Amino acid sequence: MADTVVLTVPAFSTLCNEAFKLRRAVFIVEQKVPSDEEFDAFDLTAHHVVAIADGEVCGTLRIIHAEEHVKIGRVAVGNTWRGHGVASAMMTYAMNEHRSVRENRFYLTAQSDKIALYERFGFVAFGDEFPDGGMPHLAMKNY
Repeated sequence: MADTVVLTVPAFSTLCNEAFKLRRAVFIVEQKVPSDEEFDAFDLTAHHVVAIADGEVCGTLRIIHAEEHVKIGRVAVGNTWRGHGVASAMMTYAMNEHRSVRENRFYLTAQSDKIALYERFGFVAFGDEFPDGGMPHLAMKNY
């Protein structure tokens, strides 16, 4: 696999727009999430992270500084890049960059079949499974 570069990009920059296009392809087209649930007002103020390999945005996630914790969400990796460590590289970057913001407290909601990824970063699932975007999810925290 090519070297992957992970960085934070401004909302609605060229790279962020590529990230939005990737989110649309993964969540709306592939996973059938309603478009009005995928994009929301948090996109205006979130920190957007992209992974770039072979000159293309191959992964993205967003970070929201909530009151009690840093919320990681909208983790998406392009189909051809899955299984190559892109999500892990983005998670490592995001947690390192935002560790001091809410005293190292992170939160996310994971698709139930993806919890093993987040467990590798110390996240623990809690509460009952719930539907989000038409798929089962679990809340997870790392603090």
